[in-house]
Amino acid sequence: MAKLLPVDDFDLIIFGGTGDLAMRKLLPALYHRHRDKQFTAVSRIVAVGRSELDRDAYLLEVEESLRANLADGEFDVAHWKSFSKRIMYLRIDVSSPKNWQTLSTVLDGAEERIRVAYLATAPSLFGPIAKGLKTNKLITGNSRIVLEKPLGRDLASASEINDQVGKCFAENQIYRIDHYLGKETVQNLLALRFANSLFEPLWKRGVVDHVQITVAEDLGVGGRIDFYDRVGALRDMVQNHILQLVCLTAMEAPSSLHHDAVRDEKIKVLRALRPIDVDSVRSNTVRGQYAAGAIKKETVPGYEEELGGKESSTETFVALKLEIDNWRWSNVPFYLRTGKRLKEKHSEIVVQFQDVPHSIFPEQAFDVQPNRLTIRLQPDEGVKLSLMAKEPGPGGFNLRPVSLDLSFEETFGLSYPDAYERLLMEVLRGNPALFMRRDEVDAAWSWVDSIIAGWEESRQKVETYVAGSWGPNASSMLLDRDGRAWQPDS
Repeated sequence: MAKLLPVDDFDLIIFGGTGDLAMRKLLPALYHRHRDKQFTAVSRIVAVGRSELDRDAYLLEVEESLRANLADGEFDVAHWKSFSKRIMYLRIDVSSPKNWQTLSTVLDGAEERIRVAYLATAPSLFGPIAKGLKTNKLITGNSRIVLEKPLGRDLASASEINDQVGKCFAENQIYRIDHYLGKETVQNLLALRFANSLFEPLWKRGVVDHVQITVAEDLGVGGRIDFYDRVGALRDMVQNHILQLVCLTAMEAPSSLHHDAVRDEKIKVLRALRPIDVDSVRSNTVRGQYAAGAIKKETVPGYEEELGGKESSTETFVALKLEIDNWRWSNVPFYLRTGKRLKEKHSEIVVQFQDVPHSIFPEQAFDVQPNRLTIRLQPDEGVKLSLMAKEPGPGGFNLRPVSLDLSFEETFGLSYPDAYERLLMEVLRGNPALFMRRDEVDAAWSWVDSIIAGWEESRQKVETYVAGSWGPNASSMLLDRDGRAWQPDS
């Protein structure tokens, strides 16, 4: 394993420092990087929130959160004591100009350090916080700002946020985060495609039959339900996470791993997406919402029950048939699905190759199934190649599918860090390759906006599916009418 190098001195300011994201993801990720000695002695974590806490009370909450969210055996009292010395808590209402003096005092004299403002807040505060940093002269040449998703709810609102932040920070200082881009398996997509001469010549129309991308969760909406009811699965998952997976799967080879070279190829994919509008939205999209059911033999309520019995047309499941209008992918459909309360937590990319043009084997030898390359994102990260092979023995020429299965954890002897660990370190190093450029965000929203408009104009309703299933029946029909089926079979 490569030696982990420390980053330069920094001040990381977490706006929304008492929130769920900070407690469950950011602080555990920073604890891990501190434990692995990647931070210098003077580097600081400054948590900003509106809660009436002193530093000791805040640290007690952080400790409880770490104990709850770290894996068994990872919390160590000695590491916690040294990590906690880095953490400050400032009670600031960012909407009040007078409150900013507290932060100015803390940061005074540390202008040479890397200064990161991480906005783990509601998107409505992104612009005001950026303006507050600029007004109070807290933006230096070494400053960066991290914007969490969702970045708006449509192209217009995303553009407004980007304009507000862009008046205060240069584009190369803005890091629009999508935690899926920090997953190790997503990173390995680039290695799989562009470091192996075996796959890239086959990665195109005429060889690939279709591509499936599934991001399934067995959990419900939980404590995010008020937010989620205003957003839905299309905005929450497809506009960012899943379209980024489409880009990395479909893009041409970049000239290098330089961040602009990679992002230039991703934007070409987004601009080549065939629009789904009112004329095609019913035949190419499925909306669903979970009803009561059972997951892992435990009864779970339906979405509207979790809303307190209120009727809702918000989709908790969406499936799409996507087409990319370019030479590489012409007439090769990409099928996308994501949802809550599905059968299992399961995220993968399946590249299915075409059938053999002619089978020389007798029918009793078993149907010759097409080869499939499966890239597992969770829960067991790895790659599986499905092939046909002859069963051993003298009983005739009997075929069956077999798999070449690579588990990254077994192969490399380690479990992969959370995506936020990688992304936080990339921000501190000043490497924006794993973050979205503004034109990517605009192109993704433009494509999604046309689907939403099509739903509204056609009055396409959400279809009910039982919690613990693979979604509405119409999702299976989306592939079935093309002679295909979801993997795993729904």
